[in-house]
Amino acid sequence: MQEKFQKHIKEILSLIGEDPKREGLLKTPTRVFKSFEFLTSGYKQDPKEILNDALFTSSNNEMVLVRDIEFYSLCEHHLLPFFGRAHIAYIPDKKVLGLSKMPRLVDLFARRLQIQEQLTEQIADAMIEFVGARGVGVVLEARHMCMEMRGVQKANATTSTSALRGCFLKNEKTRKEFFSLITSSKQVRF
Repeated sequence: MQEKFQKHIKEILSLIGEDPKREGLLKTPTRVFKSFEFLTSGYKQDPKEILNDALFTSSNNEMVLVRDIEFYSLCEHHLLPFFGRAHIAYIPDKKVLGLSKMPRLVDLFARRLQIQEQLTEQIADAMIEFVGARGVGVVLEARHMCMEMRGVQKANATTSTSALRGCFLKNEKTRKEFFSLITSSKQVRF
């Protein structure tokens, strides 16, 4: 697969008017392959395997929130980056999830060709399915290079998406608490 991928990158370089034999481009096909292998590594991961080994019995029934989880993904329409921050909260149902697993879940889905709307939904659905949460709230805020580098060329435009499940969708108080916590300008400093 690597050889085939690299061959196509050389062809693309030629098609745009470059010389793939030029010194600066000699190793580019290998670098691009390795880059795409990493940036799309989410296809080789299973959310169940990431989440199920980190569920712990707990009497906690209050909101757990991890905010400002950085993510980087590739737009499936242009193969250009989009990046930003994810905020994930859930209400446990007799089990809590190890805190590092939420960023791992974000990375798993972000490391696939994506649109932000679907990425938001996938994170929320996985939390419900594999964690068994009573409710989940996910908000993603991102910048899209397909809007900034080409197309409308509007630098710093931010796109926000949300996905609410369970009590976050049904209970206005829970929903308000979630949105209040993620928009709070008060940041904890350690």
